[in-house]
Amino acid sequence: MIRVSDEGRQPQSPVACESLCPRPPPSAATREQKRLPSRQGLESSSSISSSPAQAFAIGLLPMGSDFQAIPIIDISAFLEKIDDPRMGDDKELLEVIRQLDDACKEAGFFYVKGHGIPDSLVKEVKDATSKFFNLPYEEKVKIKMTPASGYRGYQEVAENVTLGKPDMHEAIDCYREMEAGKYGALGQPLEGSNLWPDYPSNFKVVMEEYICLLGDLSRKIMRGIALALGGPPDAFEGDRAGDSFWVMRLIGYPVLSDIPEMQRTDTGCGAHTDYGLLTLVNQDDEISALQVRNRSGEWISAPPIPGTFVCNIGDMLKIWSNGLYESTLHRVINSPKYRVSVAFFYEPNFDAAVEPFDFCMQKTGGTPKFGKAVYGEHLAGKAENLHSAVRIDLVDLERCKSA
Repeated sequence: MIRVSDEGRQPQSPVACESLCPRPPPSAATREQKRLPSRQGLESSSSISSSPAQAFAIGLLPMGSDFQAIPIIDISAFLEKIDDPRMGDDKELLEVIRQLDDACKEAGFFYVKGHGIPDSLVKEVKDATSKFFNLPYEEKVKIKMTPASGYRGYQEVAENVTLGKPDMHEAIDCYREMEAGKYGALGQPLEGSNLWPDYPSNFKVVMEEYICLLGDLSRKIMRGIALALGGPPDAFEGDRAGDSFWVMRLIGYPVLSDIPEMQRTDTGCGAHTDYGLLTLVNQDDEISALQVRNRSGEWISAPPIPGTFVCNIGDMLKIWSNGLYESTLHRVINSPKYRVSVAFFYEPNFDAAVEPFDFCMQKTGGTPKFGKAVYGEHLAGKAENLHSAVRIDLVDLERCKSA
């Protein structure tokens, strides 16, 4: 893929994939009685006030850490309460928010368990993905990614490029569908509908259900992250990410010996940060390939853990938090077995203007560390640049073959 990733707010919007899974906006009565936890609520809790996250927030400790493992957060109680305006002082909710804060500041990665997505659906998504990648080449390229498809569809092995180096994986890229003209010239490169294969026959239905549920799960996690930063729970809703331009990437990592030697490199996916808000990864069981770099430069394994998603924060959240939260470098190494990974990226609104929150600047010296970025402009530029890089790399490869 193409992944490389004022204080005024609109009323809460429906879930990111509203066309698939609409959720009605809250009633006026609910909005009036809204009383979710504030940062003051976190700081007043004796069980939380001495946590490392508090020291980070007031600048006593450096950001990032030499973490040796990715934290696991049970969000089951949190999910039941994060949209409830009556749960402002709930200790279970506050504890999960504290853990999110610690994880975002210390590692930029965390696992979530108790997430409420059925295990059967999680498995069905990976199974459908595996079945597609097992198809003959001629079948897979029927949904080939091109500029005309809005950069949606199938990418062959080595067509994705990270830092100028082809990645040893194949993929299907899906984006929130965009009708022509919705964002004018800004959105034109990514206008279009997703390309779904005919086989497996349940592919489209399964993926759309999964996208719907992951979108709502991501929205809820982002409400917790907003509170952890010291803002209101809906800080990432409305005109920021209330109409999230989600992305989903279905990835297959072949065994190196199955790749022609002239095409082969040593990396499944090169070191990078994600450019959006929040990523949720559904990994193949029993195959460890994802690695995360800590402050000392060590690569820490993020192995699959049954019943969890591994999550990481992206560059747009780094900007909104004014550097309180750091997007973390990660990579995928090659494994001795074919491996499938399904990454769901919860992104800002396509036309969102991303710049540091005032409440984050107050904790970081009072001035913005980053300029304003328009998310869709950034994304469209990455898409077009990558496609150009792929064309150049393929031309160079053919020259090598003929030499």
